[in-house]
Amino acid sequence: MMGGKNGGRPMKFCYVDESGSQNDRFLVMAGIIVDATRMHVTKGIWVDFLDLISEAAGRRIEEFHTRDLYSGSGPWHKVDGQERTKIITAVIKWVSDRKHHLTWSAVDNDLWKQQQKKDVRLQQLGTPWRTASFHIVLSLQKRFQTEEKNKGHVVCVFDHKSQEETAFPRLICSPPEWSGTYYSHSKKYRPLDQIVDVPHFVDSELAVLIQIADLVAYVLRRFTELKNGFKERYQGESKTIDGWVQSIRERAIPKKDRFLQRGRCETMELFWNLAPNCLRN
Repeated sequence: MMGGKNGGRPMKFCYVDESGSQNDRFLVMAGIIVDATRMHVTKGIWVDFLDLISEAAGRRIEEFHTRDLYSGSGPWHKVDGQERTKIITAVIKWVSDRKHHLTWSAVDNDLWKQQQKKDVRLQQLGTPWRTASFHIVLSLQKRFQTEEKNKGHVVCVFDHKSQEETAFPRLICSPPEWSGTYYSHSKKYRPLDQIVDVPHFVDSELAVLIQIADLVAYVLRRFTELKNGFKERYQGESKTIDGWVQSIRERAIPKKDRFLQRGRCETMELFWNLAPNCLRN
């Protein structure tokens, strides 16, 4: 079931990772969506890509941590900034060339902490990480539920997160009733009927597409910081980030599934209010 088709439609895999923690101002979650029928091609090409960036780094790169690449630390400390910028540009182009789709969610941690004290829904979700991750799942449900013969064909794969690996699957298996309005849930179908089983948690070194999600999330978080008064780390950083984000937006699933601009239900409004303006618009 994990690698095949369901009802004549190829299964979808969404690989998800976050940038930022509850100690940062913003937490951004990103997911890259891939058809199961193209998985072997995607992974093979990515192995070749790792060979290229390993050559640039001057050592073998098995796992792609964007924070190290962006800052020039770890295996990238001898690679100059222009070369590292080219590598990030190439990774984003890699996603675009293969026509993979992206989704994301974001949480302003300061707002989350304020609202969680009085909002029962956030108390049920429990953490900013779970809030953003649940929003990702809801966006996938809404995006794919209108396709024919596709019930239960989206597999969600998250980076290993020990403190969330019990609570989050329980949330997906028994989602709160209020969440159904996000995708106009009908009692005729089970909640989140697009999502296969429970979310899977894996080591990012073993799931290369999670490393892509990590890069997308990092770029979107840095974009958010710069739009909210954080200083540039180098001259021209904002312009470079803006270009990357434009390319990312071109591969995004429709806004109506992530951040509906008008006519939002109360559940959509919850995620809308928590997200920084630059990512929801």
